[in-house]
Amino acid sequence: MSADPPQRAVEVRRSARRRRTVSAYREGDRTVVLIPARMSEAEERRWVGVMLDKLAAQESKRTLGDTELTERAEYLSEQYLDGRARPRSVRWVTNQNTRWGSCTPAEGSIRLSHRLQGMPEYVVDYVLLHELAHLLVPGHGPRFWALLDAYPKTERARGFLEGVVAAERLPRIPGAREE
Repeated sequence: MSADPPQRAVEVRRSARRRRTVSAYREGDRTVVLIPARMSEAEERRWVGVMLDKLAAQESKRTLGDTELTERAEYLSEQYLDGRARPRSVRWVTNQNTRWGSCTPAEGSIRLSHRLQGMPEYVVDYVLLHELAHLLVPGHGPRFWALLDAYPKTERARGFLEGVVAAERLPRIPGAREE
């Protein structure tokens, strides 16, 4: 995975022929969002956010290998931790069904649950950064959370993961089709 700049330019294109649908795509170094001309500015802002999230989720479904995951960890350490967190290994594992990730500071190893694959990039980045922070500070005290304050999507990613956990706890409706 390449280390993309934190923000891409967004171009909104309004169309009088477009009635209800909204779509978005990447065009070079920017994101183009197509909306109906009659849409209000508030609706435009909301739909731009929705479409950016949708594109990020689609892009993150391209599964990163362990090599790309290690490169991403190095980038995040440089970007948010002044390069101080230096893992010796970063890899996906399939034996973590109750945790999103784990870290063994003495070995410098980070493991991310395969359940994160396909989640939005900012969520994977948050979990990776969380584990990188454990290479510097054990536990979850104030010093640890201060490190994560540098990542602007910490609360959003935590909310996403809390929603996934809550959805997993919902009862299944008898006779409902699995998709």
